[in-house]
Amino acid sequence: MTPTTREAQRAELHKAIWKIATDLRGSVDGWDFKSYVLGMLFYRFISENLTAYLNRSENAAGQTAIDYSKLSDAEAEFGRLETVAEKGFYILPSELFVNVRKNAPKDVNLNESLDQVFKNIEGSAKGSDSEDDLKGLFEDLDVNSAKLGNTVAKRNEKLVKILDSIGGLNLGSFENHQIDAFGDAYEFLMQMYASEAGRSGGEYYTPQEVSELLARITVMGKSEVSKVYDPAVGSGSLLLKFQKVLGPGKVTQGYYGQEINLTTYNLARINMFLHDIPYEKFNIALGDTLLEPKHWDEEPFEAIVSNPPYSIKWDGDSNPLLINDPRFAPAGVLAPKSKADFAFTLHILSWLAVNGTAAIVEFPGVMYRGGAEQKIRKYLVDNNYIDAVIQLPPDLFFGTNISTCILILKKSKITNDVLFIDASSEFARVGNKNKLGVEHQNKILSALKERENLAYFCSLVPNGHIAARDYTLAVSSFVEPEMTREVIDIHALNQEISAIVSRQSVLRESIDEIVAELETSS
Repeated sequence: MTPTTREAQRAELHKAIWKIATDLRGSVDGWDFKSYVLGMLFYRFISENLTAYLNRSENAAGQTAIDYSKLSDAEAEFGRLETVAEKGFYILPSELFVNVRKNAPKDVNLNESLDQVFKNIEGSAKGSDSEDDLKGLFEDLDVNSAKLGNTVAKRNEKLVKILDSIGGLNLGSFENHQIDAFGDAYEFLMQMYASEAGRSGGEYYTPQEVSELLARITVMGKSEVSKVYDPAVGSGSLLLKFQKVLGPGKVTQGYYGQEINLTTYNLARINMFLHDIPYEKFNIALGDTLLEPKHWDEEPFEAIVSNPPYSIKWDGDSNPLLINDPRFAPAGVLAPKSKADFAFTLHILSWLAVNGTAAIVEFPGVMYRGGAEQKIRKYLVDNNYIDAVIQLPPDLFFGTNISTCILILKKSKITNDVLFIDASSEFARVGNKNKLGVEHQNKILSALKERENLAYFCSLVPNGHIAARDYTLAVSSFVEPEMTREVIDIHALNQEISAIVSRQSVLRESIDEIVAELETSS
């Protein structure tokens, strides 16, 4: 498929998704309605994914005429255990998206039917290795919610429209790169809703180009990595950029993340399935990463990317156990209770592999504020953990126009310095947000690779110089901004002023002569 064809198909897909969202949400708030659109997209995906898998298996065994979606439930039962072990879930033919959609207009109990289907899909994994990965995936798709309508009939009418709209999307067949289509549909929906929802949606989603830059930074010089991790995983978009950057199968041991918000936790797991990540290759956990981290047995991680929540509150020094936590103890001080940014940073550093790289989006204040945050910066600099600091352009993220930065950490540096990059001008204005284009990403990555001084863009600073400046890590302290104002030649300006003054004197004398003549003639 040529890039032009792919872009045309993507544009057509986005247009169709936009129409679904605008046509269907009605009285339902846009961000709430996301759960229905994404949930049904996921339901369709796993139905078609399973059907394609089972048909391929039967075809390989010589049963070329079998179509799983057309079997009776009784005929299908024989393969349940083997399929759950391989795919992580099971769906009976009558409960596949295509068949439920076909029968939906005449099903007066459609809401109850769908509710049972979703329970059956999640229940199919009970007692298997995939149970935790499937549990609660349809929790936010409440088919009995009054948001869909005040009566059962109105709710079912809306559900029929959703099924038809999602079923009508041209996502291709599972033999023709369909995963790109499903994954792209998900990403577009997330971006669209985050853009419209502002803070309530934007905090769940990191723009794709920022996610891609973070992933590219952490895998520089590598063709594959073992385990990747995000302690504030959100919808999972950062982790999944490794698949795009490296290619399928190049994250050899899996994707790991933790999320405190239940809705977003479900979105992240759905996102993994929609990008066809096998259930045994991802481990997304629910809970507070700072107080109850869930992946002690899996750390360290070779690549860590994260966009933690900015300056949220946490227990800090009000919890006497935290100062002895092996993640925070080495710094000798805890992040302030009102600003947990560096708590995430120290957690990430602790779980970073010796040969690994971490790229973290940071709130700018942590780069220069005093107190405990200055002491943590001192610990990071004195132990040579900071590889680079990148100042990003403003207005990249949904819900805020603030200029953030990227902190890059490594444990095996061979030089005692930090590269500061001022990428605040590396953007293009697209719509109502700034975007990091590929050319902007490449310029940043080139600077990271070369690690040389470049006027007005990057500066390589010895750790000792940073210490001499009270351990500030603000890029503006080390990279001189380019002077864009016009340079004025003072000597030439003085000559011009003198000429004007002389001309004024001549004109004044002429005026005086004219006035004198007028007075004499009168």
